[in-house]
Formats: sequence, C-alpha cells, structure tokens
Amino acid sequence: MQIGLQIPSFKYPDGTKAIRPKLKDIVTTAEESGFYSVWVMDHYYQIQGLFGEAYNDPMLESYTTLGYFAGLTEKMYLGVLITGVIYRHPAVLLKMVNTLDILSGGRAYLGIGAAWYEDEAKGYGIPYPDTSERFELLEDTLQLAKALWASGETSFTGQHIAAPKITNNPRPLSEPHPRIMIGGMGPKKTLRMVAQYADACNFFEFAGTERMQQAFDTLKGHCDNLNRDYDSIEKTLLGTVHLADGHDTVDSVLERLKTLSAMGFTHAIFNMPNVYEITPLEAFAKEIMPVAKEL
Repeated sequence: MQIGLQIPSFKYPDGTKAIRPKLKDIVTTAEESGFYSVWVMDHYYQIQGLFGEAYNDPMLESYTTLGYFAGLTEKMYLGVLITGVIYRHPAVLLKMVNTLDILSGGRAYLGIGAAWYEDEAKGYGIPYPDTSERFELLEDTLQLAKALWASGETSFTGQHIAAPKITNNPRPLSEPHPRIMIGGMGPKKTLRMVAQYADACNFFEFAGTERMQQAFDTLKGHCDNLNRDYDSIEKTLLGTVHLADGHDTVDSVLERLKTLSAMGFTHAIFNMPNVYEITPLEAFAKEIMPVAKEL
C-alpha cells in the first residue's frame, strides 16, 4: 500500500508569511518519511466545515503550488486532487501538466473531474455549465489528452472544445504519459470514463466500505464492457487522519489500511488537520509506513 499526503488547508499560525516555510517543512518531511505522493485541491474558496471555517480562508492556486513542491522534492509524485475541468482551457491545462511533469523529472499525475463547487465558480465569474455539459467537457479533455500524448502534434475537435494545432513539445517525461486519475464514484459517467480513459480512480473513504465496494463492482463491469484490464487501474482513495488525543490512533489507522488493502486499494491519500505540527508525519514514518509497505 502506497501512502499519499493531501494538503487542503493553508491556514497556519503566523499567517501568510508562514505559508511558504511551513509548506517546505511539510513537504520535505513527507518525502523523508516515505510518502509516495503529495496532492493539493483545485479550489479558490475553502470548503467550509471540512477544511476551514470560512469560504475565504487562505487558498493557493494548485498548479503553481505543485511547481514549488517539484523544486523541493525528488521522489514523491505530484498531483491535483482533483482538477476542476471548468477552470482552465483543456489545451492550456495539458501544457501545465506537461510542464509539471518535465520539471519534476516525470512525477506528475493529471487528476481531473467534472467540478462541483458552483458557488466558487460563480463567485470568481467562471462559467458553470449544467452537469451534462461539464461531463461532456471532461470527456473532451480526456480525449484531447490521449490524442496529444500519443503524438508530437495533433488536431482535435470535441463537443465543446477545438484545438486545431496543439503541440506536445517538449514531451512529458512520464512513460507513456502522466498518469490520468479521475475522481468520483458516479456509476454511469465517472466510472465509465475511468474504465475508458484513466490510469487511476479516486474514491472517498467517507462514502463507506459498502458504497466503495459497489463502485469497484460497477467499475469492473465497465471494464468488462470495454475490454479493459480492471487490474491495470490504480485504486486510490482520499481520507482524513487526525493523529491527536481523542481522535485517530496509529492502531486505528493501521486497521483502516488493512481493510482498504483487502478491498483492493493500493494507494491511500490522507489529509491531516494538524499536519503543520509535523508530528503526524513523523508518526507515519516510524509506525505506519513500515506496515503499509507490506500490505
């Protein structure tokens, strides 16, 4: 079982001036501790009640932040969990992912989804199409990524976007291309696109084991229909670990990992409310990583 770290909050003691040095401390410690990957959200508003108290809590732009992480690390994979397809033109997004992959030495994921935070989009003046159109745009983007990464230059016309002469120079270093991760558990559209286009899926641990197992069963059905090898898809999930008195313990985290591994997950990504204290990362390094590697 690989372990990843999601950093969804940038509200630290000492305010804005602390963000850069604190992120450096978190990310370099995570790499030294054996974390396989590090992720940030693609949001401009904070998610109230989940990672912050207010929508206007501190929030950084995701790909700029990962560029900083690329310069701080040498081993951890880097990704956005999950890129909202509405926020950037798909051709520009792919150039950004290519750039991240090259400057990180081949460590980028393209984590992507249909976007859901309507208030955020409207607050920033970003068009927020209906659900059907957002999923059509997601499929356009996935098809464009496949076409671009298969060649040095391509022409693409989808349902909502056109890129008549898009180049892939310099090509990403990842072979055959940065891993495509689709986030979400929707049975009809999301999981079908995972089976058709993705290298990895991402589920939400809070959905519960029963619903996650149903999603795996549905994904396998889509794979069978598309003649896709189900086992070739990396199974990841996002959860929260709060190693502190009155919350999670090392033993409870290990039990969760054993359950997740038995279900078929191979990559567990956790956010940690008190990660800025660094001690949770040290606990993972000493007591959780050695066991996780054997799962």
